[in-house]
Amino acid sequence: MLAAHVAGITLSHITAAATWVVQEGGGAMATDPLGLWKAMGWVARTVVIILFIMSGWSIGVMIDRWMAYSAARKQSRAFAPAVAGALRDGRIDEAIKVAERNKKSHLAKVVTAGLMEFKAHQDSPGAIPGETIEASKRALERTEAIVHAELKRGLGGLATIGSTAPFVGLFGTVMGILNAFIGINNSKATGLAAVAGGIAEALVTTAIGLLVAIPAVMMFNYLTGRVEAFDVEMDNSSSELIDYFLKKRGDRR
Repeated sequence: MLAAHVAGITLSHITAAATWVVQEGGGAMATDPLGLWKAMGWVARTVVIILFIMSGWSIGVMIDRWMAYSAARKQSRAFAPAVAGALRDGRIDEAIKVAERNKKSHLAKVVTAGLMEFKAHQDSPGAIPGETIEASKRALERTEAIVHAELKRGLGGLATIGSTAPFVGLFGTVMGILNAFIGINNSKATGLAAVAGGIAEALVTTAIGLLVAIPAVMMFNYLTGRVEAFDVEMDNSSSELIDYFLKKRGDRR
């Protein structure tokens, strides 16, 4: 909502400025999007196309990560009490089945790896008791790293778009100003009429660059915060599972 509000204010100011420039220049240039597109040079058009591709990519990452995180949160809420009940009764096989039914849950992926490693060492006739706990701990750490990488997939691209889109728009701005000076030189005239086209190009590319960058940066920060929260949950689950293994080993002695 905040990104949309800021984008709306920015676009309204830029549109007003472009309209003022055109009116002062004698009304020789259209202010509608199609008219501005036709009046642009090939460099400005290329910049706009690149920015729209970046925008589409960032929107795709936002939707994909939002769906993945929502599914992980939903399944984890159902998984946690179910697996806790199974482990409380000592039913490790049942706990593994519960985890496998919630494959989108970040907690389920971590817990499954630890439980399967623990069970594999338990079933081994020559297993060393201390080694069973250490092997389970290493399995949990490996799975945490893998799940963390999966959760962060696409966020690097989102950060890149958020940081580079304003500079891509700025490149279009520079080229628009350059075209304005070329217009002055070719027409041998001064005043806003000679620079209206170049200034319009500069304003449009700047506006689009900001509209692409602002939501990307805001969503990157938000999604990164959610990944950090997931990391804390996985660390806590791993710690609790190791405590459970230690308690279970103590009960067998």
